[in-house]
Amino acid sequence: MLKNFFRYMVPSMLAFVFSGLYCIVDGFFVGQNVGDAGLAAINIAFPLAALIQSLGTGIGMGGAVQLSICRGKGDPALEHKFLGNTLVLLAAVGIVLMGILFAISRPALILFGAEGLVLEYGLRYIRIFICGTLFQMMATGFIPILRNYEAATLAMGAMIAGLVANIILDALFVSVFDFGVDGAAWATTISQVITTIPCIVFLAKKLKQMDRSVFRPRKSVLTQILKVGISPFGLAMSPNLVLMIMNKSAAVYGGDVAVAAYAVIAYVNSIILLMFQGIGDGSQPLISFHFGKGEWREVRIIRKWAYLFAVIVAAIYLALIYLLRGSIPAFFGASDQAAEIVIQVLPLFAIGAAFVAVCRVTTSYFYAVRDNIPAYILVYGEPIILTVLLVFVFPHFWNIWGVWISVPVSQFLLMLASLLLLRREKRTAGRKEMPVPQETTRETSRS
Repeated sequence: MLKNFFRYMVPSMLAFVFSGLYCIVDGFFVGQNVGDAGLAAINIAFPLAALIQSLGTGIGMGGAVQLSICRGKGDPALEHKFLGNTLVLLAAVGIVLMGILFAISRPALILFGAEGLVLEYGLRYIRIFICGTLFQMMATGFIPILRNYEAATLAMGAMIAGLVANIILDALFVSVFDFGVDGAAWATTISQVITTIPCIVFLAKKLKQMDRSVFRPRKSVLTQILKVGISPFGLAMSPNLVLMIMNKSAAVYGGDVAVAAYAVIAYVNSIILLMFQGIGDGSQPLISFHFGKGEWREVRIIRKWAYLFAVIVAAIYLALIYLLRGSIPAFFGASDQAAEIVIQVLPLFAIGAAFVAVCRVTTSYFYAVRDNIPAYILVYGEPIILTVLLVFVFPHFWNIWGVWISVPVSQFLLMLASLLLLRREKRTAGRKEMPVPQETTRETSRS
């Protein structure tokens, strides 16, 4: 079982890291060739891009959890329905979302605090990004499905292929051809297309073995996908909600320099957050499978290993940040003023990573066993707690330092909440079951 744990965990963690490097690569090339305005523009525009990717992750994971539980229960017919309906939902949401984002992109960026040159760059970046919405949805939505079909290494390979393409295209479009933020957006969009190709090939082989009726939308199946998907969607989107809140607060209390500094901090911190999500989601296929079989002892063992692994990673990250904090700002081309802020503040965010490690694994565990309410609380609690601290507490006393302090404090409070919810869950463990959709029940009765 330990061998299986690492067979899922390592590729999952690395795949999440590679997905996060997309944005960092854009930030590196834009920061070096465009400057603080371009860096701040991508940082402010990214929550809209993240909405696309988070919806893909949520829908993909919502379906993946369900089909893995079905595999544990030995119900291939229901497994196929979940797969088909998940793919249909990804396509439908992607098409609708593209039109909505084109309509709201400008007012959204203004709401996030963009103005002047930052607004201009941000609009150019995000509108190109929106053109590839469907591929962005597929790239993030297919990965958890592949992972739950024991193809975690292939999923990681797809992410690596996309990342390598993004680096090459960013170097060409931004550094060589001087396309600026437009080039960075096109590089990311094209690289996501490359990521989807091996995923589509793998899923096409799976779908050949299934009847076309699996694509017929079923309300009960779609409902279950969405109920679980709300948590991984929020888990992927929450850091970006935090990003929006922090960008606004940094602009109010510290100006453009603070926003540029937080862009660097957010880039670096996003890697460790994605690693924790990779650890949690890497344990999910095994947890869901054993949950489907009713094997609670195995579920708890896998969860324990995930906690231990996450805490070890957090400790290593804290040590690296402390040692490398002086060289990180130069990597992103930050100005001297922004670099000084980064050097002072980044270790504070690294301390909060230990709290996030516990919370991320707990959240992934809850939605892996379909305990949705605690997962919702943990996922959406972070931006709510952070907003309360920023609006009513710390910045009123310590200005910009109050903004920085609010983040690890909110993460600590959320860790306490996760431990309390986990303690409550122990009383109900073993009584959770996967409800069978009504349509499937009727079909079984007829047969």
